[in-house]
Amino acid sequence: QVHLVESGGGLVQPGGSLRLSCAASGLTFSYFVMGWFRRAPGKDREFVASINRNGGLTEYANSVKGRFVISRDNAKNTVALQMNSLSPEDTAVYYCASASSLYSSRTFSESGRYNYWGQGTQVTVSS
Repeated sequence: QVHLVESGGGLVQPGGSLRLSCAASGLTFSYFVMGWFRRAPGKDREFVASINRNGGLTEYANSVKGRFVISRDNAKNTVALQMNSLSPEDTAVYYCASASSLYSSRTFSESGRYNYWGQGTQVTVSS
């Protein structure tokens, strides 16, 4: 059974940083594209970032490009999201997700591509 467990959320002041982590189990991690999504209050879930199977290719939503960095460690079955220069607009529940992929050079921004989801971790940016 696949489990994705996020951690690292919390309350941070505007301009601050947080690092989210997602630990995966029950899957051959290196065969999966990994992604981060978020859902803000009253809004639909939206794509944040994706990373390909070997970590050499990344994709970001325009709203986070230049501020967030996604990375993965296939030896530890983890994916991280380093979030810098946070603003109140980044307040949301952040979800880790995995997508099976035959190709190593792919990232996915469409939520429908993802097979498994974590339970989410709350990030609140407020002074």
